[in-house]
Amino acid sequence: MAKTLLVTGGSRGIGAAVCRLAARDGYDVAFSYAGRVDAAKAVVAAIQGLGRKAVAIQSDVTDPAQVASLFDQAAKEIGYIEAFVSNAGIIHKASPLADMSVEEIRRVIDVDLTAHLVSLREAVRRMGKSRGGKGGAIVTLSSMASKLAGVGGFLPYAAAKGGIDVLTEGLGKEVAGDGIRVNGLRPGLIDTDMQDDTGIQNRVAKFAPNIPIGRGGTADEVAEAVLWLLSDKASYVTGTLFNVSGGR
Repeated sequence: MAKTLLVTGGSRGIGAAVCRLAARDGYDVAFSYAGRVDAAKAVVAAIQGLGRKAVAIQSDVTDPAQVASLFDQAAKEIGYIEAFVSNAGIIHKASPLADMSVEEIRRVIDVDLTAHLVSLREAVRRMGKSRGGKGGAIVTLSSMASKLAGVGGFLPYAAAKGGIDVLTEGLGKEVAGDGIRVNGLRPGLIDTDMQDDTGIQNRVAKFAPNIPIGRGGTADEVAEAVLWLLSDKASYVTGTLFNVSGGR
């Protein structure tokens, strides 16, 4: 019997890598995407090419009604969702806080923190054994920006990711007795197209010499850690955050 996984923000970067590697490991995969239909279709094709079922669902993760619908539609298409990766996120252009608009700050907090709170709420409502679920595993995607305190012009982003760290540890403890494991990853400097959104050209190459391992990471390297945390190999791990950062 196939395993099932739902990923938010699965059309690019780390989310897309998680979807592909999950299919490799025997999961049927549903994922949300914001607007890039071509990218979503490419991920669907990759999953199907590995012989697994794939469902792409356009969804605004900042809309609680759409998040609830996402979970319901995913379950309808691939069955009970036993694994969930809360990944969808954005980053702002590097800037001192004093030069940022309130609208931009609110947008980052809404996508990078509030949407994760709502998404995890919906996951627990469905997975919790006390609520009629069968249990499951959840992985959140934070960032090393939370540990580095947003140095380099990323304070709102780092503040949101710090909130995800608290959410991961707290929820992991809260639902540990209800059959749900919750863990998180803090990726470091990862070579994805999200780096372009910072407004810093060649950001990975520019900062790689400052990383102990001497290079930026790949989306697949993060995804491998996600898949381990979702698996039974991590059955005694919950409420825990891991750095995938090359020693940074």
